[in-house]
Amino acid sequence: MSIEQTLKERSGCQCELCSGKDALSVYEVPPVAEPNSDKCILVCSQCLGDIDSTDGNYDVNHWRCLNDSMWSQVPAVQVMAYRMLKRLDSESWAQDLLDMIYLDDAVRNWAESAAGDAPQADEPTLDNNGAQLQVGDNVVLIKDLVVKGANFTAKRGTAVRNISLSQNPLHIEGRVNGTRIVIISDYVKKM
Repeated sequence: MSIEQTLKERSGCQCELCSGKDALSVYEVPPVAEPNSDKCILVCSQCLGDIDSTDGNYDVNHWRCLNDSMWSQVPAVQVMAYRMLKRLDSESWAQDLLDMIYLDDAVRNWAESAAGDAPQADEPTLDNNGAQLQVGDNVVLIKDLVVKGANFTAKRGTAVRNISLSQNPLHIEGRVNGTRIVIISDYVKKM
């Protein structure tokens, strides 16, 4: 049985990311040493176009489908759901899904491999002391911040755990009082 036939049987002849049924094709989830059905997924033309896009222009609303596909039992589907959510992490809903997604260690290593990463900003994100911030770091606010639209003030000394970086090296994202906010990196110090 060919890879395409195996994927069609596995997926029920629909896109494994968005459940679309038009213009389906096989996509090899990199890195692939030797193609097989465990390293490939069946995707529609719209998903494939966004996956291959290098300019960052994605149909954001189309990718809300990842809310369902990220729970797939197929590791290759989990990897692509994770990678697309990482590309869309400036969207609050995508960041929420990233916070919920569960990947076992081998699948997470595959998902985070350099071959699938979206382009990153050239400049590093630095805290108030000049220390470089990374995804997952914990920081502390060094001044009170009024959070517009959420009607609260994030107090100086508040810990923000498991931060995310944005495309802008001057901003980070994190949860304060259960609300995901964007914080200017000069207003934090690394813990």
